[in-house]
Amino acid sequence: MKKLLLSAGIFLVNMVFVCGYCFGADLAEGFWLSVDDKSGKVTAGWEIYADGDTLYGKILSVADYPQDAKAVKCKNSYRGFPLAGKVSEMPVVGTPWIFGLSRDKPGVWSGGQVVDPNDGNMYKCRITYHSKTDTLEMRGEIGLGIGRSQFWRKCSREEAAALR
Repeated sequence: MKKLLLSAGIFLVNMVFVCGYCFGADLAEGFWLSVDDKSGKVTAGWEIYADGDTLYGKILSVADYPQDAKAVKCKNSYRGFPLAGKVSEMPVVGTPWIFGLSRDKPGVWSGGQVVDPNDGNMYKCRITYHSKTDTLEMRGEIGLGIGRSQFWRKCSREEAAALR
């Protein structure tokens, strides 16, 4: 009887773990502060979120920049952009600049795009969560692995929205 109860208990613990793995938020999801890879300064507060099987990222606040600024250096449209309308007229804050990523494994997403609202350039995007440092690597590439990475810091929703 004890062996049966122990086996049932182990089964239940494993099922909770598997269900949490399948249905819980991905490690990359949450609130992050983007950090410029050259200056080391915080540039924006982000929300990274999944909608179905696709990962997105939108800016919640920007440092040293008007919060109501439009993305005037952007093109009017980009292939696969998740919102309808002229991108060049969209606000920097609240627009999903990271889009179309698919999950490779927990904490690792690729195959998407990122538009830099500062200059309007679009890059291939890959996002990787690093558990040892609790950081998010956001990598933008122009192709053939040529690109750069930023390592973002985990934060609360309040911190992500508070930059000015």
